[in-house]
Amino acid sequence: MKRYRFVADVHLFYVAKYLRALGYDTLYFYNIEDSKLLDLVYKEERVLLTRDKELFLTSERGCYLVKATDKIEQLREIVQRFSLGCANLFSRCIKDNEPLTSVDKEEILDRLPPAVAKTFKEFKRCPSCGRVYWQGTHFERMREFLLSICRRRYFYKFYPDRSSLVLR
Repeated sequence: MKRYRFVADVHLFYVAKYLRALGYDTLYFYNIEDSKLLDLVYKEERVLLTRDKELFLTSERGCYLVKATDKIEQLREIVQRFSLGCANLFSRCIKDNEPLTSVDKEEILDRLPPAVAKTFKEFKRCPSCGRVYWQGTHFERMREFLLSICRRRYFYKFYPDRSSLVLR
Protein backbone atom coordinates (compact mmCIF):
# COMPACT_ATOMS: atom_id res chain seq x y z
CA MET A 1 0.00 0.00 0.00
CA LYS A 2 1.32 3.46 -0.92
CA ARG A 3 2.23 5.68 2.04
CA TYR A 4 1.06 9.15 1.09
CA ARG A 5 2.69 12.37 2.25
CA PHE A 6 0.47 15.44 2.06
CA VAL A 7 0.51 19.22 2.07
CA ALA A 8 -2.79 20.84 3.01
CA ASP A 9 -3.48 24.36 1.81
CA VAL A 10 -4.72 27.16 4.04
CA HIS A 11 -8.37 26.08 3.59
CA LEU A 12 -7.76 22.65 5.16
CA PHE A 13 -6.31 23.34 8.61
CA TYR A 14 -8.57 20.88 10.45
CA VAL A 15 -8.04 18.19 7.83
CA ALA A 16 -4.26 18.55 8.31
CA LYS A 17 -4.63 17.97 12.05
CA TYR A 18 -6.85 14.93 11.54
CA LEU A 19 -4.49 13.44 8.95
CA ARG A 20 -1.63 13.87 11.41
CA ALA A 21 -3.73 12.14 14.08
CA LEU A 22 -4.21 9.29 11.60
CA GLY A 23 -0.42 9.10 11.34
CA TYR A 24 0.07 10.71 7.92
CA ASP A 25 2.94 13.10 7.27
CA THR A 26 0.95 16.26 6.53
CA LEU A 27 2.43 19.72 6.19
CA TYR A 28 0.36 22.85 6.70
CA PHE A 29 1.31 26.51 6.46
CA TYR A 30 -0.77 29.47 7.60
CA ASN A 31 0.80 31.75 5.03
CA ILE A 32 2.68 30.55 1.97
CA GLU A 33 2.68 31.63 -1.67
CA ASP A 34 1.11 29.19 -4.12
CA SER A 35 4.35 28.92 -6.11
CA LYS A 36 6.31 27.91 -2.99
CA LEU A 37 3.62 25.43 -2.05
CA LEU A 38 3.79 23.81 -5.48
CA ASP A 39 7.61 23.75 -5.37
CA LEU A 40 7.39 21.89 -2.06
CA VAL A 41 4.92 19.40 -3.53
CA TYR A 42 7.18 18.64 -6.49
CA LYS A 43 10.48 18.53 -4.56
CA GLU A 44 9.20 16.36 -1.71
CA GLU A 45 6.81 14.29 -3.84
CA ARG A 46 3.78 15.14 -1.74
CA VAL A 47 0.12 15.35 -2.65
CA LEU A 48 -1.32 18.83 -2.36
CA LEU A 49 -4.82 18.88 -0.85
CA THR A 50 -6.65 22.06 -1.77
CA ARG A 51 -10.05 23.74 -1.99
CA ASP A 52 -8.60 26.41 -4.28
CA LYS A 53 -9.70 25.71 -7.88
CA GLU A 54 -7.15 28.13 -9.36
CA LEU A 55 -4.32 26.47 -7.46
CA PHE A 56 -5.57 23.07 -8.58
CA LEU A 57 -5.65 24.17 -12.23
CA THR A 58 -2.16 25.69 -11.92
CA SER A 59 -0.70 22.46 -10.58
CA GLU A 60 1.13 20.22 -13.01
CA ARG A 61 0.76 17.06 -10.91
CA GLY A 62 0.11 15.69 -7.43
CA CYS A 63 -2.82 17.91 -6.54
CA TYR A 64 -6.24 16.86 -5.28
CA LEU A 65 -9.19 19.26 -5.29
CA VAL A 66 -11.31 18.64 -2.20
CA LYS A 67 -14.99 19.17 -2.97
CA ALA A 68 -16.60 18.87 0.47
CA THR A 69 -17.10 22.05 2.48
CA ASP A 70 -17.65 20.52 5.94
CA LYS A 71 -14.38 19.61 7.69
CA ILE A 72 -15.56 16.11 8.67
CA GLU A 73 -16.82 15.43 5.15
CA GLN A 74 -13.50 16.74 3.79
CA LEU A 75 -11.68 14.20 5.90
CA ARG A 76 -14.04 11.41 4.80
CA GLU A 77 -13.55 12.38 1.17
CA ILE A 78 -9.74 12.29 1.46
CA VAL A 79 -9.70 9.02 3.43
CA GLN A 80 -11.97 7.44 0.82
CA ARG A 81 -10.13 8.85 -2.21
CA PHE A 82 -6.67 7.76 -1.05
CA SER A 83 -7.82 4.58 0.75
CA LEU A 84 -6.21 5.76 3.97
CA GLY A 85 -6.18 3.54 7.02
CA CYS A 86 -5.74 3.89 10.75
CA ALA A 87 -2.64 1.77 11.25
CA ASN A 88 -0.52 4.55 12.77
CA LEU A 89 -3.00 6.44 14.93
CA PHE A 90 -1.47 9.15 17.11
CA SER A 91 2.08 8.61 15.90
CA ARG A 92 2.59 12.28 14.90
CA CYS A 93 2.27 15.58 16.72
CA ILE A 94 -0.94 17.25 15.60
CA LYS A 95 0.66 20.66 16.13
CA ASP A 96 3.85 20.37 14.08
CA ASN A 97 3.72 16.99 12.30
CA GLU A 98 6.82 15.49 13.96
CA PRO A 99 6.85 11.75 14.76
CA LEU A 100 6.20 11.21 18.48
CA THR A 101 8.64 9.39 20.74
CA SER A 102 7.99 7.46 23.92
CA VAL A 103 9.09 9.25 27.07
CA ASP A 104 9.56 8.10 30.66
CA LYS A 105 7.00 9.46 33.06
CA GLU A 106 9.73 10.73 35.37
CA GLU A 107 11.08 13.03 32.64
CA ILE A 108 7.77 14.86 32.29
CA LEU A 109 6.21 14.43 35.74
CA ASP A 110 6.41 18.16 36.50
CA ARG A 111 4.37 18.92 33.36
CA LEU A 112 1.49 16.54 34.10
CA PRO A 113 -1.74 17.33 35.93
CA PRO A 114 -1.79 15.39 39.24
CA ALA A 115 -4.67 13.11 38.19
CA VAL A 116 -2.89 12.23 34.93
CA ALA A 117 0.38 11.55 36.74
CA LYS A 118 -1.45 9.23 39.12
CA THR A 119 -3.52 7.40 36.49
CA PHE A 120 -1.35 6.94 33.39
CA LYS A 121 1.96 5.18 32.80
CA GLU A 122 2.68 5.56 29.09
CA PHE A 123 3.42 8.89 27.46
CA LYS A 124 4.66 10.22 24.14
CA ARG A 125 6.29 13.53 23.43
CA CYS A 126 6.95 15.63 20.38
CA PRO A 127 10.71 16.15 20.04
CA SER A 128 10.12 19.52 18.36
CA CYS A 129 7.53 21.36 20.47
CA GLY A 130 7.67 19.20 23.61
CA ARG A 131 3.90 18.60 23.71
CA VAL A 132 3.06 15.53 25.81
CA TYR A 133 0.40 12.97 24.83
CA TRP A 134 -1.30 10.20 26.85
CA GLN A 135 -4.29 7.92 26.36
CA GLY A 136 -6.91 9.79 28.36
CA THR A 137 -10.60 10.34 27.65
CA HIS A 138 -9.89 12.71 24.77
CA PHE A 139 -7.69 10.02 23.22
CA GLU A 140 -10.54 7.50 23.36
CA ARG A 141 -13.05 9.90 21.79
CA MET A 142 -10.62 10.84 19.01
CA ARG A 143 -9.70 7.20 18.46
CA GLU A 144 -13.34 6.18 18.03
CA PHE A 145 -13.99 9.13 15.73
CA LEU A 146 -10.98 8.36 13.51
CA LEU A 147 -11.74 4.64 13.40
CA SER A 148 -15.31 5.42 12.34
CA ILE A 149 -13.97 7.60 9.51
CA CYS A 150 -11.66 4.80 8.32
CA ARG A 151 -14.28 2.04 8.66
CA ARG A 152 -17.21 3.88 7.18
CA ARG A 153 -18.33 2.52 3.84
CA TYR A 154 -20.63 4.67 1.79
CA PHE A 155 -21.23 5.57 -1.81
CA TYR A 156 -18.57 8.01 -2.79
CA LYS A 157 -20.31 11.19 -3.83
CA PHE A 158 -17.27 13.23 -4.81
CA TYR A 159 -16.57 12.29 -8.43
CA PRO A 160 -15.18 8.78 -8.09
CA ASP A 161 -13.70 8.99 -11.58
CA ARG A 162 -10.63 10.62 -10.01
CA SER A 163 -10.84 13.54 -12.42
CA SER A 164 -9.84 15.91 -9.65
CA LEU A 165 -6.46 14.28 -9.08
CA VAL A 166 -3.80 15.60 -11.40
CA LEU A 167 -1.21 12.93 -12.17
CA ARG A 168 0.68 14.41 -15.11
